[in-house]
Amino acid sequence: MSNPLYREIVQDIRTLVEATAHPRRRTIRLSPEVAAKLEALSSAGSAAAAADTHSEPAEVPAASTPAPDPGSPSDSGAREAALDALEKMVAMCTKCELCHGRTQTVFADGDPTARIVFVGEAPGADEDRQGVPFVGRAGQLLTDIITKGMGLQREEVYICNVIKCRPPNNRDPKPAEIEQCEPYLVEQLRLIQPEVICALGAHAARTLLRTNVAVGKLRDQWHEYCGIPLRVTYHPSYLLRNPADKRKTWEDIQVIMEYLGIPIPQGKGS
Repeated sequence: MSNPLYREIVQDIRTLVEATAHPRRRTIRLSPEVAAKLEALSSAGSAAAAADTHSEPAEVPAASTPAPDPGSPSDSGAREAALDALEKMVAMCTKCELCHGRTQTVFADGDPTARIVFVGEAPGADEDRQGVPFVGRAGQLLTDIITKGMGLQREEVYICNVIKCRPPNNRDPKPAEIEQCEPYLVEQLRLIQPEVICALGAHAARTLLRTNVAVGKLRDQWHEYCGIPLRVTYHPSYLLRNPADKRKTWEDIQVIMEYLGIPIPQGKGS
């Protein structure tokens, strides 16, 4: 690992740690997965850090530290502050070529204490212009699924994408772009701790589940992401091109509603 790259990674971590640290104890809460990754990073870069007097390792608490309780007001405020800090970090990100063509980054929309998180692929032209995910035609369809289908307000769920910058001409994200951007999504999900994740489309499913299996084979069954139940369904943009599959997506949404204890509107059952 080269010194410049190591210093850049360490600085990014320090920025996030400083923004999320407890104001008095100066500690942060980490999931076991994140703690393990930080430990591995520290080991891999120890030689480079020893040669750089400005790269002193930051202290992190033990991996066994409990995650924030979503029901605690103080922890809820800390979670929102951490997400705000992460959003600012994303806005400054230049780790892949997508930063050169974006109007702005597209971090998320909705309630950071939401019970369900919808994860899509990447921003489109409308999203790049407004800085909000799912605001174009596909976004309107997702909003209809949430409001007309689930009986919730869009503000009651959390919506984000695997990629935070718009790929040129709405092309598919490249593997390297996903690899660079995925840590932001991982941290979003760790902070929100939803009860259910709904992966919208192939790229979201592949990223979260580490699989190349088609959406049609992944849906209709429960998966798991870091202990969180996950359901796969079709991306709204796919449904606009293939309206016959809207029924299948509604079936997937009903399963999520049943899991969360959300009543299915009369006359809309299977």
